Amino acid sequence: MPPDLDVIIVGAGMPGATLALALAAGGLRPVLIDPLPFEVQCAPTFDGRASAISFAAFRQWRALGAAPFLKPHAQRIEQILVTDGRSPGASSRGPSPAFLRFDSAEIADRFEGEPLGYMLENRHIRAGLAQAVTEAGIEVLAPARVEAVNVTPRAAQVRLADGRMLEAPLAVGADGRGSLVRRAAGIDTFGWSYPHTAVVATVVLERDHGGVAYEHFLPSGPFAILPLPDQRASLVWTETPAKAAALKVCGPEMFEAYLARRFGPFLGAARLEGPRFTYPLSLQMAERLTAPRLALSGDSGHAIHPIAGQGLNMGLKDVAALAQVLVEAMRVGEDIGAPTVLDRYERWRRLDNIAVAAATDVFNRLFANDNLLVRAARDAGIAVVNRMGPARRMFMAEAGGALGDLPRLLRGEAL
Repeated sequence: MPPDLDVIIVGAGMPGATLALALAAGGLRPVLIDPLPFEVQCAPTFDGRASAISFAAFRQWRALGAAPFLKPHAQRIEQILVTDGRSPGASSRGPSPAFLRFDSAEIADRFEGEPLGYMLENRHIRAGLAQAVTEAGIEVLAPARVEAVNVTPRAAQVRLADGRMLEAPLAVGADGRGSLVRRAAGIDTFGWSYPHTAVVATVVLERDHGGVAYEHFLPSGPFAILPLPDQRASLVWTETPAKAAALKVCGPEMFEAYLARRFGPFLGAARLEGPRFTYPLSLQMAERLTAPRLALSGDSGHAIHPIAGQGLNMGLKDVAALAQVLVEAMRVGEDIGAPTVLDRYERWRRLDNIAVAAATDVFNRLFANDNLLVRAARDAGIAVVNRMGPARRMFMAEAGGALGDLPRLLRGEAL
């Protein structure tokens, strides 16, 4: 095995691959481990979801040289329209009198013409990052299953199922909600399940979406129409588990007929493209992000409700902060796996992760409540915010990942 590894990254998904690129760009030597063959990242059915990427997170990919592989598949989000309604057929009746519109033109002068964000299908993100990792010459062990993770005072040790042993000053868990690294570190989680399931599908639209993302709040949960290239859209359709299961297995004609009731006519007919996917919704937070010689990033440290599309962006913020902490420590001769170094990462990211998770949970509970008084209060709040330019612009900057103590990569700067 390589004798001079600096960081072992368990999980070669989107956060793990981005972290490997960042560390390599900063002069450290990472290795990526994943149980799936690396070429599976490019499989079109590997992930049916699409992600809303903040413009700050996309800046990170630009700084790391990954943007050329991603930009051809990216759709700029120029506007976001948020409305409130009741089912069934709420979308078909048009927006309620209370609506909230975000427009990238309002912040263009502050952020060099950036959009509100970018929509990318996860399969294209994975494929683009895999290409960038390959071209950067980063070592990837895949397929390779991690069997055990142990730590000594001086190193993290990762044993693979085939008997190979890797050792480095630090191991990072980027291996999802069921993280083996998190369990090996003895880090507990807290959270809860939501009584909803997300149905995810891609549709071809009769009319151009114009780069507008629609988020329509219904008692069953949010119904989002998110723009994709080539006059397509990604649907995130929240329903009860029973209805979601039926929507997944029903015939395409029945799905499209039910979608027409929910979707409405404003973008014309919508034709199903490709398979449908369902994802149970839950919130899960790790009690901490670090342990001796170990760190967590992405879904291994936090998994949240998709209501604001911030899940992957939180993971990419973790990556930018962790990479900066480790590279700066290396440059001044510190042990990158030392508690004093990892504490900096914990302090940088912990409060922000908790705040975002709490906000998404509150928004979900507030907008899924069909109580008449609650509905009247939130519609009044939506109407007030829509009339307040400074408040709108603050929300747009926050959603774009441009507020707070940003790591250099999220500002588009090299490490």
